[in-house]
Amino acid sequence: QVQLVESGGGLVQPGGSLRLSCAASGRTFSNYIMGWFRQAPGKEREFVAKIRWSGSRVAYADSVKGRFTISRANAENAVYLEMNSLEVEDTAIYYCVAQAPGPFSRSAPSDYDYWGQGTQVTVSS
Repeated sequence: QVQLVESGGGLVQPGGSLRLSCAASGRTFSNYIMGWFRQAPGKEREFVAKIRWSGSRVAYADSVKGRFTISRANAENAVYLEMNSLEVEDTAIYYCVAQAPGPFSRSAPSDYDYWGQGTQVTVSS
């Protein structure tokens, strides 16, 4: 059974940094596309970043480009999201997601097969 478990969320001041981690288990994720979505109160879930498990391709939402970095550690079966220069607008529940091997271009929530339970990120002074 596939499990994605997020950690690392919390409260941070504007301009601060956080590092989210996602521990993946239950299968081999070779060629999977791993990523992060977020959902703010009253808003729909939105794509944040994704990476092919091989590390050969990454992509970011325009709103986080240049501030967030996605990475993975094969030996640890983990995916990370390094978030810098955080803004109040980044406040949301962040979800780790996994998509079975396929086109890298897909970024809709329905394209992802597995979801974690989410971790809260609050950016506030």
